[in-house]
Amino acid sequence: MDELDASYAECKRLNSLHGKTYYLATLLLPKAKRKYVHALYGFARYADEIVDDLQSTLSVEEKASALNTWGTNIVSDLKTGSSNDAIGRALIDTVQRFAIPHAHFEAFLHSMTMDLTVQEYQTYEDLLEYVYGSAAVIGLEMVPVLGVLNDAAYEAAKKLGIAFQLANFIRDVGEDLDRGRIYLPIEELADHGVTREMLEARVLTPQIVSALKFQIDRVRQLQREATPGISMLAPNSRPCIEAASELYCGIVDEVEKIGYDIFNHRAKTSTPRRLKVFIKAYVKRLAVSN
Repeated sequence: MDELDASYAECKRLNSLHGKTYYLATLLLPKAKRKYVHALYGFARYADEIVDDLQSTLSVEEKASALNTWGTNIVSDLKTGSSNDAIGRALIDTVQRFAIPHAHFEAFLHSMTMDLTVQEYQTYEDLLEYVYGSAAVIGLEMVPVLGVLNDAAYEAAKKLGIAFQLANFIRDVGEDLDRGRIYLPIEELADHGVTREMLEARVLTPQIVSALKFQIDRVRQLQREATPGISMLAPNSRPCIEAASELYCGIVDEVEKIGYDIFNHRAKTSTPRRLKVFIKAYVKRLAVSN
């Protein structure tokens, strides 16, 4: 195995280990496209691990330094077209093959840096600066790999990426509090009578339920707006994105099923539902030629 193949293998390992739903969805892609998606995931996951590894003994300042060093090197490698980094080799090969703008990766690193310094967002517009880099750009990076038939697919991919991220925020309120962060916009929480102190008390109240319902409605609206964009992708990529949309946005269905009690239960898509979605998408995939 040469160095480039080893880099792709490492990205695939990270994907299968940390992104099980994402990895499952990639199996619905033509085999020739999968490794490039793994490379994009590997970059995002590696940076995220520097920031959010709760087992790490590094201080915030040390994490910021590590992220800056690694990120600066990756951005430099993107410009030179070569890398000695275990993740960077596969990333650069993917970026070059599909002419993916370097700005997307810079935006992602910017958002990861925000995670080390920003503990809450006052407005949805404030949050969008973070979400653009942490999620929307991943959708934008994916489109060329998936195959684009209409440039409107980019805007749809951006909205779907944001929907995925917001669904995670709803599910992970308690986990994010452990890291000292609140991603649900403070002003929107206040509209429903929710304060940071109420969230930190981790007691489900009617006000918190109301705030969560508002955020869930936004996820579903973004998903509806993004769905037409799936038909603007290459036919052999559509089943993958349809499945990802149902599984990731479906997190909010699971939040409803646990009675919105995100403090005492983790909303998880059941194995039967995962299999049902996967099988349905796989049948569609078989009907499309490579």
